[in-house]
Amino acid sequence: MQADFEHCATLVREADRDRYLATLFAAAAQRDPLNALYAFNIEIARVREKAREPMPGEIRLQWWREVLTGERDGEAAAHPVAAALRETLARYNIAGDRLITLIDAHTFDLYDEPMGTLDDLENYAGKTQGALFAMAAEVLGRPGTVGAALTRHTGIAYSIASILRALPAHAARRQLYLPLELLERHGVNREDIFAAHGETPLRAALAELRAHARRHLTAARAELDVAAPEILPALLPAAIVGPALRRMERRGYEPFEVDQMPGWRRQWWLWRAARDPSRIFMT
Repeated sequence: MQADFEHCATLVREADRDRYLATLFAAAAQRDPLNALYAFNIEIARVREKAREPMPGEIRLQWWREVLTGERDGEAAAHPVAAALRETLARYNIAGDRLITLIDAHTFDLYDEPMGTLDDLENYAGKTQGALFAMAAEVLGRPGTVGAALTRHTGIAYSIASILRALPAHAARRQLYLPLELLERHGVNREDIFAAHGETPLRAALAELRAHARRHLTAARAELDVAAPEILPALLPAAIVGPALRRMERRGYEPFEVDQMPGWRRQWWLWRAARDPSRIFMT
């Protein structure tokens, strides 16, 4: 079993560096279950990239649903992420249905249908990143110490920042996470996005979405005072959101150019937030 957890840690270190670094601020005994959750999230989030077509992606997501309902015991035992995940869920009494809800939300990723409204985006973010923040916090905290509003606001802000940073990749494969209602309000044609035309109307729409993310950061910060200190490592990845949003407002920012934030800087932001949790939700 330890080899399974080590596999998860390696996967998270390579594919979700911020969360891997955040686990280092948790107690040593809690890092394995955190990495199991994060590795599962990586497996689900990258299904489209690996499957490329909706049907193989649907089959892969269904396999994970069946792992969580106990229908794939033999296969799950041989899959390091599945085995580590099931051990984590049993140890911390986390219901598998919650992860199935996360999987169902990620079905959106497999298709090219656009995100309709801001409410749709918030619902997607709450069921994916919000749920992941909540379950990670439950690994670290006692029952009843994790506020649903805190992890939901955190997940929405984190998701919006991630979507904005991934705009070049999403546009290249004609996938639209930017809500249509937002684009229509600013007179943005979706075909211009797919053609990577970053004109003034699109920039105004992106600025509005950044402001929306900041409102959720502010709302999360308001919940922080009543949060149990032991859950803070689960929230640390959100310390990257504020700096990421500010980088998008620098002179010369181009929304369709990949912005690789230096790893040392991201590590610095996480370290400072670990020392001063009020920095986690700085806007």
